[in-house]
Amino acid sequence: MINNILEQNDYKDLISKQVEEVITYLLRNNKEFSITANLDALKFNPELPLGVKSQLAKFSLYILSNYTYTTAKIENGFLSFEAGFGSENFGSVVNVPLYSIFQIIIDDSILYLNPIATVDKFNKDPKSKSLNVFKNNPKNQDLIK
Repeated sequence: MINNILEQNDYKDLISKQVEEVITYLLRNNKEFSITANLDALKFNPELPLGVKSQLAKFSLYILSNYTYTTAKIENGFLSFEAGFGSENFGSVVNVPLYSIFQIIIDDSILYLNPIATVDKFNKDPKSKSLNVFKNNPKNQDLIK
């Protein structure tokens, strides 16, 4: 029964609007926050090195504070921000579809919880899945540049 609701596009749109309103409120009131988001739906620009990305959990924590917080913005259904990753602090702009944000956290407390972020139907890109299989094959490393 609950899957009938969670997998509807109308419900996903409703949740996206709620997430946008909560984050807009936090940004407008200068409140730093963290999110956990479904890695399957995120886009990185530039793309993270494979060694760094492979270390990220499916639901990774992103702390929006200091410089990262100042770069945070919401546009066209996405939260974007600049962040550094790995021991080299590899810089990338993270584009997070609002529906893929699982939790919004303030001071180690969950402010908002979004069950849509766990629905594979919305968070998996079939093209990227096959591309990742291609990239993860060691025989193809010379072709990836």
